[in-house]
Amino acid sequence: MIKYPLFFKSAVFLFFFGILLIGFSCKKGQDEVPQQVNRLEQIKKTGKLVGITDYNSTNYFIYRGKPMGFQYDLLKRYARHLDVELEIRVNKDMDKSFQAMGEGEADIMAFNLAVTEERKQRIDFTVPYTQTRQVLVQRKPEDWRSMSRRELERHLLRNQLELKGKVVYVRANSSYEQRLRNLSEEIGGGIRIIEKEDYSEEQLIALVARGEIDYTVCDENVAKVNSTYYPNLDVKTAISFPQNLAWGVPRNADSLLASVNSWIESFKTTIDYTLVYNKYFRNRKSALIWKSDYYTISSGKISPYDDLIKKYSKEIDWDWRLLASLIFQESRFKPNAQSWAGAYGLMQLMPSVLKRFEVEDKSSPRQNIRGGVEFLQWLDKEIRKLGIRGEQERIRFMLAAYNVGLGHVLDARRLAEKYGGDPDEWDVIKEYLLKKSNPEYYNDEVVYYGYARGIETYNYVDQIMDRYEHYKNIIPES
Repeated sequence: MIKYPLFFKSAVFLFFFGILLIGFSCKKGQDEVPQQVNRLEQIKKTGKLVGITDYNSTNYFIYRGKPMGFQYDLLKRYARHLDVELEIRVNKDMDKSFQAMGEGEADIMAFNLAVTEERKQRIDFTVPYTQTRQVLVQRKPEDWRSMSRRELERHLLRNQLELKGKVVYVRANSSYEQRLRNLSEEIGGGIRIIEKEDYSEEQLIALVARGEIDYTVCDENVAKVNSTYYPNLDVKTAISFPQNLAWGVPRNADSLLASVNSWIESFKTTIDYTLVYNKYFRNRKSALIWKSDYYTISSGKISPYDDLIKKYSKEIDWDWRLLASLIFQESRFKPNAQSWAGAYGLMQLMPSVLKRFEVEDKSSPRQNIRGGVEFLQWLDKEIRKLGIRGEQERIRFMLAAYNVGLGHVLDARRLAEKYGGDPDEWDVIKEYLLKKSNPEYYNDEVVYYGYARGIETYNYVDQIMDRYEHYKNIIPES
């Protein structure tokens, strides 16, 4: 028998022990990967896609009470493609958005994200949905309107070398800062770069227009849109080659990445994509929208009736933005709106409700909102008698009753009880409201109020609550 030295036996033991550890680590790593790879499956299982973006005049904003924006419209279409709901989260801090993606708090990062090697260490990029280049935003001279084109050009920076010695403000953690640092090295230094933590590109552009700073940098498509708001700005000096813009997804979320890539490649070839892009980046009416009193980013308003809505929402202890969302759903803030069924005004009160709460047939906005709120107060009392748990659940029941009538909601509760559902859960009740358009159910002995177009109420509640979330994203509570 061959006898091996003790140190040799120890070495062999350590070698095989190391192999086992490596195998265990690999297995553990393999076990962890599917959790990310199956992210698409998780989205479909929960029925919700979470997208992070920021609010500005192109990505996401509220205009005349309606959520809009290029990134919002694209995310909405992709969510529809997956047949799931879309949840928008707003974060103006780019670094925190990257952090949220890394921690799995969101599925898609939808900014005007330039694809860079540094960012690839934090997220995986989709295929690009468009290209742009970075441009210098600078102010024209005060008397620029009286100048010839040649005279004007002499006052503007057109050569990147001319940035030496200049102070340029950029959004913190942006690709603009990285490009300016590279450019500064290329021209031998001298560009003073100031990063602003709490400023978006558009806020910096506004500072240039007002003369508070001299220069900033942003993507050309965004710069061109903003130059329609501020005619005294020049955005023609490029400081980069064309760059790809793409969405970001969490690292190793391979199934989600493949799905988004397939959808983008297909969607980019459609007329719908061209219409959406032109709507936000080539629309000559953009300046009119921006100047409107109801472009919420600049005005802080949802409608002409915000003060009345704030006043009367206190009487039912509602967030005024929720009441505003209901009014938008009913009338689009049109005070003389009248339905085929005779409902009138901002809150579309039926003749019986107008009479009950002593509101004139052709009531003023104040009267109409007052009457609508008193009707909601009555509904609240009736629904509280049912013992429904939780404020959010009660609100959904109130909205449903406001739309279809309390009797139909009570019918849905009786159907739920008969067929083993929880009559206090809105997710159960809305399904039975849908069934009330089916003879099998509206002819049931427990149904007192007959047929109802439940799909309208189903959508009505969801749309009001969804719009309310958009209002909360952008508009202060007070």
